[in-house]
Amino acid sequence: MKNTHKPKKGLCRKMYFARNLLDPEKVKHVSTRDGFGMGLLEAGKQDKKVMALTADLTDSTRTGAFKKAFPDRFVQVGICEQAMASIASGLALSGKTPFISSFAAFSPGRNWEQIRTCIALQNTNVKIAGSHAGLSAGKDGGTHQMLEDIALMRAMPNMRVLSPCDSIQTRKAVEYAAKTKGPFYIRFSRIASPVITTEKTPFKFGRAEIFRCGTDLTIAATGPLVYEALLAAQALSEDHGIEARVVCFHTIKPIDKSMIVKCAKETGAFVTVEEAQVNGGFAGAICETLALTTPVPVERIGMQDKFGESGTARELQEAFGLTAPFIALAADRVLQRKLSKRVSAKPAHITAAEELYKKKSKG
Repeated sequence: MKNTHKPKKGLCRKMYFARNLLDPEKVKHVSTRDGFGMGLLEAGKQDKKVMALTADLTDSTRTGAFKKAFPDRFVQVGICEQAMASIASGLALSGKTPFISSFAAFSPGRNWEQIRTCIALQNTNVKIAGSHAGLSAGKDGGTHQMLEDIALMRAMPNMRVLSPCDSIQTRKAVEYAAKTKGPFYIRFSRIASPVITTEKTPFKFGRAEIFRCGTDLTIAATGPLVYEALLAAQALSEDHGIEARVVCFHTIKPIDKSMIVKCAKETGAFVTVEEAQVNGGFAGAICETLALTTPVPVERIGMQDKFGESGTARELQEAFGLTAPFIALAADRVLQRKLSKRVSAKPAHITAAEELYKKKSKG
């Protein structure tokens, strides 16, 4: 009897996605930092031990609502990120649950040593909230665009690392961290980004979720660029009949190794997507797992050993090759490698990004 079974493809309906998901013009846009503010406020309502500390960035980190609701549990330390980390450690040792917030470039960028010694080494119950991560600081330029934080924080013992895909997932991540003992790092961005999930969308710490079904390759993505991965997968399906599986990794540490192995065995190829340095970042976590368990071809979308520059966040994402068209190019290359075909020494998605960068620089 002929087998008429067709493999699953397309959006995973059990994820209960937002309406108009694949229409960039209609899907709702909300900043993930707004999700942090909502989650922090809710955590404060549920637990009187929750406190918020910020380094002169109350509005930017969306801690204002918490300050208004719980002024006696809010601490404005000023531009003293190192002191903020040390103070928070002391508060945690006295039974509190402090969240420290600043631009990711400054926390964990400036106070990494204090986080290491006072928080991670002591395994204290401090939550580090890094706002304006990736290229989202935009015109503030390379000094404020934190691209190394994933690598910095996932290498730190005792540290859990979360990179939510949208505002709703960010809120859920914050609420989970508030209820769970030990250090957490949660990264989020400045700009408004598509709201992919809903209240019904599953969220479990440490578990990656399949957002789109497919058997030809896996696109593993984290943070707001999960949306670009979904757009790329849709274009690959419509234009070339390629069915990409898209997996959302909101938890980078501990990485979901079982999901990585499962996808490697079922699809045989990976493209990783992140708004951070691929060296040591999310791509590093994926590649390390694959190398130790199920080696398959991998292409990496992210910052290729470069600092950011001044420009709008969208201009920079395009100039550095982080959007859907570049993900599709990486998918084509990894599929050629999967079939053991010859490919150019330099990946097409990197060449295309460099050409676009030069064009935008001249323009």
